[in-house]
Amino acid sequence: MRLSPRHQEAIVRAVADLCGPRARVLLFGSRTDDSQRGGDVDLLVTLPEEPADRARIERALYGRIVRALDGRSVDLLLLTPSSPSQEIHKHALATGVPL
Repeated sequence: MRLSPRHQEAIVRAVADLCGPRARVLLFGSRTDDSQRGGDVDLLVTLPEEPADRARIERALYGRIVRALDGRSVDLLLLTPSSPSQEIHKHALATGVPL
């Protein structure tokens, strides 16, 4: 995994602070492969229930993670019980590495 322990901890802390202790986060995409270089940080955050204000949570979480990762490019997906099933969600769930 090409994400430092400090960055992993910052992501997990941001998700827990903004989404609650039952939220889970997966790293997927090129950053899970040590043989690759570069690439953005692809994250899937799963929530056990619908947030009261999804848009606010997404914006706050994205901003906090980008700052914690020193401005690195981040692709953030939020998966809730009512999220429509998409191929990217299936891919992330099948290949992602829990943080």
